Amino acid sequence: MTDKRMTAEQVVSELRSGMTIGIGGWGSRRKPMSLVRAILRSDLDDLTIVSYGGPDVGLLLAAGKVRRLVYGFVSLDSIPLEPHFRAARQAGAIEAVEYDEGMLYLGLYAAACRLPFLPTRVGLGSDVLRINPRLRTVRSPYDDEELVAVPALRLDAALVHLHRADVHGNALCLGPDPYFDDLYCAAADRAYVSCERIVSTEELDPAASVLIRRHQVRGVVPAAHGAHFTSCEPDYPRDEQFQREYAAAAATPERWVDFHRRYLDTDEAGYQHAVADRDQQLEVAR
Repeated sequence: MTDKRMTAEQVVSELRSGMTIGIGGWGSRRKPMSLVRAILRSDLDDLTIVSYGGPDVGLLLAAGKVRRLVYGFVSLDSIPLEPHFRAARQAGAIEAVEYDEGMLYLGLYAAACRLPFLPTRVGLGSDVLRINPRLRTVRSPYDDEELVAVPALRLDAALVHLHRADVHGNALCLGPDPYFDDLYCAAADRAYVSCERIVSTEELDPAASVLIRRHQVRGVVPAAHGAHFTSCEPDYPRDEQFQREYAAAAATPERWVDFHRRYLDTDEAGYQHAVADRDQQLEVAR
């Protein structure tokens, strides 16, 4: 079996501007942030991002990487609305495709099944159809019921973050909710998994959820604390203090420049070092 270990930079080198990229996780929970930060350091742009969005979306919007965003929501959970997303939507800076959360799931599922669409009653009688005029309805061949045809969300690439993985691409979810990371991988032409720790195949707990199988995965990236500042329960919670700092920095261009210089104008090791320095300073202050 193939050893699929890669670096974040190697993953990004296989991506291209203009691609449709799905990002797993949910809000500010278990996002593949180390891979997102690698995209920030690249020259990729003109991307279509599909996400139950959190700071992954916010950072990519702030960096001008996104042309089109397909989403069910974009939230920091404890902070209801992601600030960079709010700014981009209010400015009309991106093409926004806003679906119900279940419709986004159906779009990924249709792509995973290699279907052009899946029918649903969701959206009928709501503003979802008004704000998405490209959505079509279909008639059931059995009883002539009108249904919404949710188009397949076929992805060029998927990025997800799991707790453990082996070098072949089998990946384990130890958290309370797998979200839809497996569907992102199944809906994509190529999937990349970052993980807290690489383990042997024998160490993958058969009683836990092996969420993603090796045949779905092109690359595995070891990335300890790679979901920071989102949560990766049970390994670590969301860094609420850092999240507040991030949201406050988004309030003005000057604050964002300072935040960017401190945390993002560096590689992943530099980012983790800057976060550790901040934590130490906070501990001393206490």
